[in-house]
Amino acid sequence: MGRQLRAFGAFWYDFVVGDDWRVAVGVVVALAATYGISHTSIPTWWLVPVAVVVLLPFSLWRAVRTAR
Repeated sequence: MGRQLRAFGAFWYDFVVGDDWRVAVGVVVALAATYGISHTSIPTWWLVPVAVVVLLPFSLWRAVRTAR
């Protein structure tokens, strides 16, 4: 049973974090900020797309840099 739980946890870690833990943290921060701001009168629909626009080039830059 312990081996199965460890394999389940390893799957979800690999699925969520993947290759770059910094991007995973950025997405979690963007979602948390969206949740926090949603309790105000400020519209929050734009926050996650902006995070993707910022995080995707950052992730690609790191991948290209380490591939050389």
